[in-house]
Amino acid sequence: MTDAPDTAAAVPEPGATARDLRDRFHEEVRLADRDAAPGFVIERDGPVHRTYPADPGAAGAMVECPEGLGEDPEHWVSRQAAFFRERGQRVEWKTYSYDEPADLPARLERHGFVPEDHEVLLLGRCQDLVHDVALPAGVRLRDIGSDEDWERVRVLCDTVWGTDTSWMNEAFRAEQRSRPDLMTATVVEEVAEDGALGPVVSYAVLRLTEGTSFCGLWGGSTLAAWRGRGLYRALVSHRARTALDRGYPHARVDTSPDSRPILRRLGMHAVSGTRPYVLDASGG
Repeated sequence: MTDAPDTAAAVPEPGATARDLRDRFHEEVRLADRDAAPGFVIERDGPVHRTYPADPGAAGAMVECPEGLGEDPEHWVSRQAAFFRERGQRVEWKTYSYDEPADLPARLERHGFVPEDHEVLLLGRCQDLVHDVALPAGVRLRDIGSDEDWERVRVLCDTVWGTDTSWMNEAFRAEQRSRPDLMTATVVEEVAEDGALGPVVSYAVLRLTEGTSFCGLWGGSTLAAWRGRGLYRALVSHRARTALDRGYPHARVDTSPDSRPILRRLGMHAVSGTRPYVLDASGG
């Protein structure tokens, strides 16, 4: 069973501010290292929080510094770069705009970390995200779990992103196998009148962050021809309803410019900028 929180105590007052939600997220998730995937190593190196798979060839190693880096930030950044270079492992240092020191991004780049796209962290209440959304004719929404389903998701993602996404697909698939109680993947797929399945046209992932009041909405991709037709809103609503049913009243999303306006209109709060900095020491 999932280690669900006491939801009655966890739900904030209706007028909870963005800062209230950010403080809750910071304490429940960041400080407690709750973002680690099942089976990952979780450790502290001074003020640095590290989570990574024991196999250096596996994806998903993460670093962050929710408590800042103290009086000698250069020392701690250098140590992480050396640690993952020695392992030959790709690692992402996830930065938040309120992290200290303020010049952390520049320090990371000096040590070989490469910035990826800016995102904005949105937090909100799942109950605000639940709406009735009518899907277009010819498609249905369904939770998935089989290898065949995941292969169809890979085809969708390769098409949307124009690159090989098999590494991400395998990571999500393994996560679902390990903790199906904490991870749900949902697709919108074409269905013919005779019941024959067509392609997956949109998909998304729900992660329940065990021991907290938060769920995470991840992994959304939609074919270009199907955008603007309510599929993303339907997937958001479905996942929020599932999270509420399982005792998780708060939602978090690292948003792109495409999803952000939709979620803001639904009542989520922008609480921080985020940006990953990647050091690829894998040699791949």
